[in-house]
Amino acid sequence: MSRPKAPAATADHAPPDLFNALRDILLRHRDALQVVHDDADHFYANSHKADAKGKAQFLGAVKVSGRRHAFHFMPVYDFPDLLDGIGPALKKRMQGKSCFHFEAGEPALLAELQALVDRGVARYEEAGKI
Repeated sequence: MSRPKAPAATADHAPPDLFNALRDILLRHRDALQVVHDDADHFYANSHKADAKGKAQFLGAVKVSGRRHAFHFMPVYDFPDLLDGIGPALKKRMQGKSCFHFEAGEPALLAELQALVDRGVARYEEAGKI
C-alpha cells in the first residue's frame, strides 16, 4: 500500500511513528479490513460485510489532529464488555464509547490496545460482522 509520507514532528504535531504504530494495530487484521482512507494523518477501515442497513460496517480509524491521535474502534461500542478489565491508563484515554486519544506512543498502552483490538476483531468475526 503506497501512501504519502507522514510529516516530521513539530511543536504542533506529534511524531509520525505514533500514527504508524496505531495504524499498524489495525493493519495486523488486514484480511478483515476494507481500507477506505490511508493518508499520512488519516486511516479509516470498514469490515468486508455490510451492516443491517446495507451500509459498510465501520471497524476502526486513526485520525491525527495536532498532537492528538484519535483511535476509533467500533467493536467496543457494539460489545462494551470488551472493555472489562482494561487498565486504568488505557481507560483514562477513552473519549466517548469507542475512541481513545493518544499524544505519545507508550509501549505498554499500545500492547494493551493491540490485545483489545485482537479481541474485538475476533468478536466481530464470531458475530458475522467481518
